[in-house]
Amino acid sequence: MVAVVALRSHPRSSALWVGLVSAGGFVALALAAIALPLVPGDEVVRQWLLSVASPPVVEALRVLNYAGSWRLLLPATLLILVASPRARNRWWIWIGLMLAAPGAEGLMKILIGRARPEEASMGFPSGHAMASLVAYGMLVYLLTVLVPGLGRRRLAIVAGCAALLILAIGWSRIYLGVHHFSDVIAGYAAGVLWLSAGISGVEVARRSQVLRS
Repeated sequence: MVAVVALRSHPRSSALWVGLVSAGGFVALALAAIALPLVPGDEVVRQWLLSVASPPVVEALRVLNYAGSWRLLLPATLLILVASPRARNRWWIWIGLMLAAPGAEGLMKILIGRARPEEASMGFPSGHAMASLVAYGMLVYLLTVLVPGLGRRRLAIVAGCAALLILAIGWSRIYLGVHHFSDVIAGYAAGVLWLSAGISGVEVARRSQVLRS
């Protein structure tokens, strides 16, 4: 969520370093997933999560799992754009982002070809991790645009809650056995890359319009 604030303030320069860091992290994880049968840390993290998860936590994780699905996040994004005239500004960037990201995720799964821990289908990167970071990161950004008087403290609280939700969704995917830890981290890296591209596009277009007016 720090990247959202940085991109809002300095879209051009921030997009470069955010994009380089996230792309570098994703490529490193992808190469490790291709070259190794199991990325170091994957099994350790999963066993630790299994050891600390109580029945109430498990039920909460099953519910949180749905909060990272494109089937929920895409309609929710469309609803926000319909409900808010200001959010509809540069709508084509957000719609393109939300439609292109799942397609890119599916393509990366095919190219990398890494199976899930307990299934034969491909799981690298985690689509839920990627989708949740893009969608909830976008919501935090929209709040900074739609509620300019939100204040740093309130913004920090909202961003912190969004970050916890995103992390919990990733945790749920590991616990449920549908992703390795590295799948989830790669999903986050890809999500940051997509989100930074979307926010930078909106900010550059917005500032160009201000300069012309």
